[in-house]
Amino acid sequence: MTAHTPPTIFLTGASTGIGEAFARLYAGRGAQLGLVARRAELLDKLAAGLTPTPVVYAVDVTDAAALKAAAADFMARFGVPDIVIANAGVSVGTLTGIDDDLAVFRQVFDTNVLGMVHTFHPFVEPMKAAGRGTLVGIASVAGFRGIPGGGAYSASKSACITYCESLRVELKQSGVSVVTICPGYIRTPMTAVNKFKMPFLIGVDDAVQRFARAIDAKTSFTVIPWTMGLAARVLRVLPNWLYDALFQRMPRKPRKESSG
Repeated sequence: MTAHTPPTIFLTGASTGIGEAFARLYAGRGAQLGLVARRAELLDKLAAGLTPTPVVYAVDVTDAAALKAAAADFMARFGVPDIVIANAGVSVGTLTGIDDDLAVFRQVFDTNVLGMVHTFHPFVEPMKAAGRGTLVGIASVAGFRGIPGGGAYSASKSACITYCESLRVELKQSGVSVVTICPGYIRTPMTAVNKFKMPFLIGVDDAVQRFARAIDAKTSFTVIPWTMGLAARVLRVLPNWLYDALFQRMPRKPRKESSG
């Protein structure tokens, strides 16, 4: 990809929220998109309003075989993509002591962590062979410390951060870049269910513009907005007794699934 050639981009979690905003932003740049999400009707509606027309794949990222087939189809049409964005994720409140939440823990990990692995897997070897490409993992500041009532989400995003770091080092000499983006609170359907104050909340279009700049620069790790990054770094170094005292009474995320 040169400065004047529109990129080819494969994007998961494309139907709503951050994914939809990514699709609109990159379509505006003339990118050829491969859009992945579970809900075909939302994908088709989104694609109908974008030029050039994206290729859409109604696939759940927990289905490794289906995602691999979608990736193969995209590469057969357009070659090895310039950018792959693993954005699909679910956020939901969980409590370890509740029977029904055991299945929810599995769903969150399958989607947020294994879904990211499934997304990157088909492209790693082709990108290495081409000596280029950028793999983008959308994690979260929630992965910096364990959030009470959100153990599955926090743990899954912590795993995403660590996984992307491992992958980045593995691919260091290959010409393939790995970018980890940790959003703070972004105004999307996923955060709309939160009934508590969300510090440093920013709009999704603003957020995605910032994400794209980090991707363009191949920034290895970034927190957006930077104000949330500062706050998160402070939280990371708080001693446990102080963190526990501050967060044990914080409002909990509802125990009802929200997809993004």
